[in-house]
Amino acid sequence: MSEKQIAKLAVSAAAYWIDKPYDYLVPEKYRGAICPGMRVLVPFSRGNRRCEAIVLSLSDKSEYSELKAIDRPLDEKPVLTSEQIKLALWMHDRYFCTVYDAVKAMLPAGLWFSADGKRKASDKTCEMLTLTAPTEDILAIAQGRKRKAPMQSALLELLCQTGRVSSKELLSFTGASRQSLKALINEGLVATQTVEVFRRPGEWVGETLPMPVLNSEQEAAYKGMNELLCSQKAAAALLFGVTGSGKTSVYIHLISSALGLSKTAILLVPEIALTPQMLSTFSSHFGNEVAVLHSSLSVGERYDEWKRIKNGTAKLVIGTRSAVFAPCENLGLVIIDEEQVDSYKSENSPRYHAREIAKYRCARSDALLVLGSATPDVESMYAARKGRYSLFELHERYNEMQLPDVRIVDMRRELRRGRGGNLSLELQNELSANLSRKEQSILFINRRGANKLISCPDCGFVYKCPNCSVALTYHSSKRRLICHYCGYTRPPDSGCPDCGGLLSFIGAGTQLIEDELKALYPDTEILRMDTDTVRESGSHDVLLKRFEKKKIPIMVGTQMVTKGLNFENVTLIGVLSADQSLYCGDYRSGERTFSLITQVIGRCGRGKKPGRAIIQSFTPENEIIKLAAEQNYEKFFETELRLRSFQETPPYSDIIAITASGVEEGTVLRCCGDIKKLLTASLISRADARILGPAPLSVVKVNNRYRYRINLNCRADAEMRRIVSAVLIKCNSSGAYKGVSIYADNNPLD
Repeated sequence: MSEKQIAKLAVSAAAYWIDKPYDYLVPEKYRGAICPGMRVLVPFSRGNRRCEAIVLSLSDKSEYSELKAIDRPLDEKPVLTSEQIKLALWMHDRYFCTVYDAVKAMLPAGLWFSADGKRKASDKTCEMLTLTAPTEDILAIAQGRKRKAPMQSALLELLCQTGRVSSKELLSFTGASRQSLKALINEGLVATQTVEVFRRPGEWVGETLPMPVLNSEQEAAYKGMNELLCSQKAAAALLFGVTGSGKTSVYIHLISSALGLSKTAILLVPEIALTPQMLSTFSSHFGNEVAVLHSSLSVGERYDEWKRIKNGTAKLVIGTRSAVFAPCENLGLVIIDEEQVDSYKSENSPRYHAREIAKYRCARSDALLVLGSATPDVESMYAARKGRYSLFELHERYNEMQLPDVRIVDMRRELRRGRGGNLSLELQNELSANLSRKEQSILFINRRGANKLISCPDCGFVYKCPNCSVALTYHSSKRRLICHYCGYTRPPDSGCPDCGGLLSFIGAGTQLIEDELKALYPDTEILRMDTDTVRESGSHDVLLKRFEKKKIPIMVGTQMVTKGLNFENVTLIGVLSADQSLYCGDYRSGERTFSLITQVIGRCGRGKKPGRAIIQSFTPENEIIKLAAEQNYEKFFETELRLRSFQETPPYSDIIAITASGVEEGTVLRCCGDIKKLLTASLISRADARILGPAPLSVVKVNNRYRYRINLNCRADAEMRRIVSAVLIKCNSSGAYKGVSIYADNNPLD
């Protein structure tokens, strides 16, 4: 054995500008006990502050003569595989984050330690009981104790019937005390064994169903993708199918094929609301081989599901964005459903996109990546048309029903007719018709609360957040004005605080629409689904089950109601303020609007009854609105691609955004100016790069911090990332910008 063993560590306390592998000496008593993928406790910095670190590799050499020693290991065995360590290092280079930030994104919260040094979730165990002698002998003993020790007799008799049972259940069924059970254990009649049990968010107890029958289009798509899967080479496919075309059935067959090859699979969904529905569907075919991962699970449930995946008990993982990191061994298939949705992009460090992580994992594991959508991301469709992805299409709905009949209502005409409400006469007539037929309707408006703002028409006063550069949103149910960025809240005044005039309520949100519906249909139950009601009910699933089982006539909601929901009795969709998201200044605004409208329209007419949709717009002549009404993705894609080419935005060029935020606006702007100078000097030889800005973000101040950004339009290759990384390190480590936070993001959402 070498005289010394060196561990290269990623240290949790290291900021991005000093993040690197640090060499530490492995104490002799821990040699053999510490290995790559384990966490350890180490002294760090001049003050030797104790902090966590992850072991990246072991060596017998170091370029440094004097090394600090590891205090002690924190794990008994590795929590990361060698492949996961490589992924963390790749994320560090690509997403301008520390290695430890990447590690924390991969591991469940239950594995981390609280301030007192205890793990946030402990292993749950159960005491199991068995008999130590033949059943006949124990029954004889039980009979002999019926008079003197009736509780001991009852315990023994029940154990004879069950053979093996938990102590908790045994005591519960018999009503006996722990003392009676302990006497039998001490006597040697009953043996105990501590076994690990898993906290399950939804254990499947029903019968498994046969594979769904595929139509000819689905069969062709499945066969083509299954051929890629069976080749066991890295591949990517785009499944482009209209809403209701049965993409889920194709997923089920592909997953079954992957499991048949002794592979594991991951299925990502964009919203937590879709997880229970997906979990039920896939568990009915794959039983308890399914694990679920999302942020609504308790710390213990998420930790136990992670353990089931890691030990190979669960072969299929269903979850939201972070489930892409599930510790699946022998990964064969990753499916991203509704792959165009923004929620797959993380807005906190590490600022990754689940699609890029999935590509990396599939490339390393020789697995198949399937991207599914009725409105694919423009970049994904571009890659498919260029031959980088295989393209499979489903043109018809599974039940052969027609796509919904869609009409656009010009809300300017409604105003000219003296109708100032948020529900057009045409939409009201359709709602009334649905109520008479006992059919259900969904109304979509992408804003929660009652009113966008409250203002004074006399002097122009508007309630604004004191911490953020936004107007406060009025919530009628709480009678409060709330900032949706920092949470600041206050009650409105009876009159204008500046001039005493009457206040005007402007704009509409889900609460106001709910109130209007209740006024129009006082005897009709209305269900509202937005962040506020989900928080109150405790779950998306609670509201969706109520809507389905109680056949609630009308549901009004935000983006939560636009994707993946499948209710046969929904025959009417109303899209309110359809043009609301069109004019936000983001190059993706047209794509988002088209996708949202198309997706929500697809929620109706999924059963035997035909569907209708009403789109309300103040700009009905807008091409995006018209193409969404026609469900014409092909023409939208061609139009959008021409615009992206002119703008030099993805897929023709990447955008690396460098954002600076701080309390002093002048300091932030000076920092941005220096960033621009550094970039300009570094990019002299890069003709493909354009530097834009600095410019304020759409909401320039959040939580009393000003935010400005420089956009770098370029090809985001390794050289460009090194240049950006060097700029981040230089500016973050400069004393001139104390209190300014600087970070970079690839193709940001805003």
